[in-house]
Amino acid sequence: MAKVKHEAEWYPLESGETVLDGLLRQGVSVPHACRAGACQSCMMRAVEGTVPPAAQVGLKDTLRARNYFLACACRLPDGGALEVAGAGELRVPARIVSLAPLSLDVLSVRLETATPLDYRAGQYVTLLRADGLARSYSLASLTRERTLELHVRLIPGGAMSGWLATEARPGDRVEVQGPAGDCFYVPGQPEAPLLLAGTGTGLAPLYGIVRDALEAGHTGPLHLFHGAREPGGLYLMDALRDLAARHPNLRYRPCVLSGGGGDVEEGALEDLIRASLPKRPTGWRAFLCGNAEGVLSLRKKLFLAGFSLKDIHADAFLPSTPRVEPVSGAA
Repeated sequence: MAKVKHEAEWYPLESGETVLDGLLRQGVSVPHACRAGACQSCMMRAVEGTVPPAAQVGLKDTLRARNYFLACACRLPDGGALEVAGAGELRVPARIVSLAPLSLDVLSVRLETATPLDYRAGQYVTLLRADGLARSYSLASLTRERTLELHVRLIPGGAMSGWLATEARPGDRVEVQGPAGDCFYVPGQPEAPLLLAGTGTGLAPLYGIVRDALEAGHTGPLHLFHGAREPGGLYLMDALRDLAARHPNLRYRPCVLSGGGGDVEEGALEDLIRASLPKRPTGWRAFLCGNAEGVLSLRKKLFLAGFSLKDIHADAFLPSTPRVEPVSGAA
């Protein structure tokens, strides 16, 4: 049996159980969200013991060198022992500046951090509430802007989104951890065609990326697709139409599965994208954001259409998992 030491107490782990699941099962509060190694909100630091390499996949070299790892991906061998600490030193105090609806189910949340955050538009951060509840959101803002902007989808029964929509107020204190993710614009090849596609709040990082590219002087065509089931799922339409009007190389294409009309196209997002691509998309770069199933499917189809995998930058949004209740009698 493996074991993990957290805050001076040892906790046994069942065979094959992750550090995160084992600690949560025994009533230890650990920030977490996706539990799939993507959001990085469950990051911890090993004080003593050997971290399995699989628990550090996707982390920056600087974090790996400091023995940080993802608790949700850390499975210790039988007899293994690990002493861990939280990732508090990686968090930046912040306060909520504003909360504003962008649509019926999308909320703009602006944050001001105590110290400037070094990030690129399109990356994501983990937002932590005072009680440790954590969720990851992409950054729609640009680094030159004073505040961080998150687009939060309001989920019925959602712990974080429900709090932000009904209880949180400007001035409330939170923490931010990150940034993480490789879905951002890199200057160079300013003439290259760019494809940006996303559904729902997958628009948030794309909104940041497309503005970042334009401000960097990108001259090649930019094709921005935003998909939703119906027109009510689209947002920022006026801002994006205005941006396209000011930049002839940007084409904004909102689309829905049903109820299209005017400049809102009707049809499946993947079909509309494929119909717009040249037969040989040589030199194209793609940025894909949104639900995991859609992102992975579109990534595969773009590769089969001729895109190089190194030129497809994708961040799939994974749903958060419910909190694990502590075992009976646990503190």
